[in-house]
Amino acid sequence: MISVLVLDVPENRPVVEVAATADTVTVERIGPYFKVSAPGEIVIDRRATGCRHAVWYSSVAGLIAARIIQWDKDAIRLEQR
Repeated sequence: MISVLVLDVPENRPVVEVAATADTVTVERIGPYFKVSAPGEIVIDRRATGCRHAVWYSSVAGLIAARIIQWDKDAIRLEQR
């Protein structure tokens, strides 16, 4: 299981909402963070979130058993570390 932590602030909520649309993704709260988890790859499309670049590139607060293999203007893609 891989996870990405996203700080629960209004600007980041679209990132979590878009991630949660994938069938394999689960979202739970841990303190002030959302923990977005999946048994395999997590892909979040930036344009679907509507986030501007500054918010997009500051949305990840931490990783659990994951590594970022893509994080650009199009998407963030995480896989098992």
